Amino acid sequence: MLTGTTAPGEGVAPNARTFAAQFASTTRGARLARRAAVRCVEEWGHPPESDASCTVALIVGELAANAVRHGRVPGRDFALSLTLDATAGVIRIEVADAASDRRPPMTAPSCHPDGESGRGLLLVDVLARNWGWAPRRPVGKTVWAEVSLS
Repeated sequence: MLTGTTAPGEGVAPNARTFAAQFASTTRGARLARRAAVRCVEEWGHPPESDASCTVALIVGELAANAVRHGRVPGRDFALSLTLDATAGVIRIEVADAASDRRPPMTAPSCHPDGESGRGLLLVDVLARNWGWAPRRPVGKTVWAEVSLS
């Protein structure tokens, strides 16, 4: 796992703070990504019991689990990045995997009430201010979500 808080990059607001890390495409990697997100958000002034931290943790957990379950390519990690834009009051979450052929739907899928799975993107849709996905170059995709801090 590579971790670190970095200075703003291209396309990032001057007052933004960022975090980026790579994790193994395993269930353990997904758990570690969620824990790293909670620690990062705490460093940014939002304790683990805050609404912002709980929302980020849930969304990171869902997106990381999807990257492991649906986007896993043997031998390839998934990446997590977080960007805090304090001026806009938003934390942007991005989870990138190496699977180009498995793309998420454009809207949250409906799920059967008695089903045991299929609610991850529905939860993301309810909790996030906005979410979507984009192709990742040279390979894969990035699923992103924005969480309001207010």
